Amino acid sequence: MRKLWLAFAAVMVVSFMVLGWVGTRIYQEMPPIPDKVVTTDGTTLIDSGEIGEGQNVWQTMGGMEVGSVWGHGSYTAPDWTADWLHREAVFMLDRWANDEFGKPFEELDEEYQGQLSSRLTQKFHANNYDAETGFLTIDPLRAEAFESNVEHYRTVFIDGNADYAIPSGAISNDERLRKLSAFFFWTSWSAAADRPGDIASYTNNWPHEPLAGNAPTPANVLWSVVSVVVLLAGVVALVWWDSVRRRTHDAPAAPPTDPLDGLTLTPSMRAAGKYCAVVIGLFVAQVGLGALTAHYTVEGHGFFGIRLADVLPYAVTRTWHVQLALFWIATAFLAAGLFLAPAVGGREPRYQRLGVNVLFGALLLVVLGSLAGEWMAVQHKLGPDATFWFGHQGYEYVDLGRFWQIALFVGLLLWLGLMLRGLWPALRRRDDHRTLVRMFAGASVAIGLMYASGFFFSARSHLSVMEYWRWWVV
Repeated sequence: MRKLWLAFAAVMVVSFMVLGWVGTRIYQEMPPIPDKVVTTDGTTLIDSGEIGEGQNVWQTMGGMEVGSVWGHGSYTAPDWTADWLHREAVFMLDRWANDEFGKPFEELDEEYQGQLSSRLTQKFHANNYDAETGFLTIDPLRAEAFESNVEHYRTVFIDGNADYAIPSGAISNDERLRKLSAFFFWTSWSAAADRPGDIASYTNNWPHEPLAGNAPTPANVLWSVVSVVVLLAGVVALVWWDSVRRRTHDAPAAPPTDPLDGLTLTPSMRAAGKYCAVVIGLFVAQVGLGALTAHYTVEGHGFFGIRLADVLPYAVTRTWHVQLALFWIATAFLAAGLFLAPAVGGREPRYQRLGVNVLFGALLLVVLGSLAGEWMAVQHKLGPDATFWFGHQGYEYVDLGRFWQIALFVGLLLWLGLMLRGLWPALRRRDDHRTLVRMFAGASVAIGLMYASGFFFSARSHLSVMEYWRWWVV
């Protein structure tokens, strides 16, 4: 058993070392956010701070629950990075084609299309960001494409778009729309502009956009294949090791009696029963919201002719659908742990029932409060700062406001305390069950620690940094 624990520890250490190395590289090489975007003729297109403020606008309207950015999010609406990049490319190619050949780009011969596409690729992949001044300089034609895209997104976010399940008024005014557009522009610029000294963009040429020269690099293909091969090799090695071990080790003997035979329900175990009712309720609500969310992909703003989007828009129903899945799964974990801890420990700690009831009240507060806050944020009933703290963070699986996120973490700590109090007698015993109890306790600690990684980004964090820590939570 000691060897197994050492192997487990080695895997954990190596895994977190790799995660730490990847995180360090992200902090070092994430795409810069320009202080200003200006044209070669001196016109300021995007002013200081507007890209970051645009990211906050994107968060308040639902963020990853309404389309995606850099490929992360939902897919009823487009990936805004890919959509912006494509529309920008088409605008510039059509302008050149009409000016030089008198007809749209699509009507040109392949030779002339290739000529213009090559020119566009050079412009998009040229990195004109000046790290000393913080200015990004672009061609005036690209600024015109920016204005064209702003007008398009006005029809999407202010007028509404049923195909994308976006109701009218998703963005409340033109100022916020322009800031949102600045954020989308930055994500597409970083998706096309080459890293200094490299042949690929900051996103490794993602998304795929042939018009702008975004195609997989040889390194993309190589490491994709290597990752699949390593994964399969690991599975094969694990199966081989298990088969060898089965031949050299006797299977563990089953206990003569069921360990739960004769189990007496303690007051705290009975108190944990109401958690099961909440699990069922949350599960049913999640399924219902999933049906409504799926229907929005067909009807856009309504449910069999009933216009619900004004009250429950897609951004809200999908947010709640994702959040309720997390909540009912988490509640089931809490209930199982609270029920099993006294059973495994063999005794009922003092005030355990009180702790179970207090945790239940806190759970209801977090669930109902966070869902209400998310609805208020999407409906523009909270200011920018209040939205982040009490409304919608905009990041899938970490949608709930930071206040509710902290409250949920405190609840996890309370649950962990109740768990360890109940398990403590079993942890002190030196018997055949000690290893299993340790794993049970260790998993309980790991849940809280991994969730805490969601606190390492803020409302103004760089998108790359946010994505890194969000995936720790996921």
